[in-house]
Amino acid sequence: MDLSIQGHNVNITTGIEEYVEKRVGKLERYLPTLGETHVDIRSEGGHGSNEHFITQITLYDTHGTILRAEEQSSEIHVGVDLAVDKLHRQIKRFKGKRRDRYQRAPSHEELYEAFGADEEESEDGAVVRVKRFAMSPMDQAEAIEQMTLLGHSFFVFYNANEGKINVLYQRKDGDYGLIIPELV
Repeated sequence: MDLSIQGHNVNITTGIEEYVEKRVGKLERYLPTLGETHVDIRSEGGHGSNEHFITQITLYDTHGTILRAEEQSSEIHVGVDLAVDKLHRQIKRFKGKRRDRYQRAPSHEELYEAFGADEEESEDGAVVRVKRFAMSPMDQAEAIEQMTLLGHSFFVFYNANEGKINVLYQRKDGDYGLIIPELV
C-alpha cells in the first residue's frame, strides 16, 4: 500500500504519522487489492476550544474503485478512527455488492483526483478550482454504485449505452435522476 499523509494548517508529527499508518494499514486485511491511500488532515475554526480537525481518507484499489470517508472531530486521533471505521463499513458493503454481481468494478483510478488543481482567491462567482479526471465507460447501475461508494450526491460519468457524458444525481426522495446533455 502506498500511503501519503498531508496536513493543512496541521503539523503532521511522527506520532500522528505512525498512528495513521497503523490504523489505515489494518484496512489492507479487508481489501487486499488496496493500492494508493491518501490521508488529508486539516484544521479549521482557529485555535483552542473552537478548533476542529477534518480527516479525509481516500482509498484506491488496483481495480479502480475509490472509497472515501471524511470525519470531523476535536482530536486528530478520534477523526482518524472514525474515518477508518467508516471505510471498514464501506469495504464490507462494497465486497458484498461485488460478490453478488460476480464482476469487478470498472477502472477509473484517477477519478476525483485533484492533483494539480488550481486554487486562488478571487471575486465572487469566479472559477477558483479546476479538477480533471479520467473516465471509463460504465452503465447507470455502475455509476450509482460508484457514487454511493464515494458518498457523493452527484456523479459525472461516460455512459457506455448513450455514448455521452452524463450526470447522475440523487433526488430528495431517494431515487436518482440522470442528466443527458445534448448540443443545440
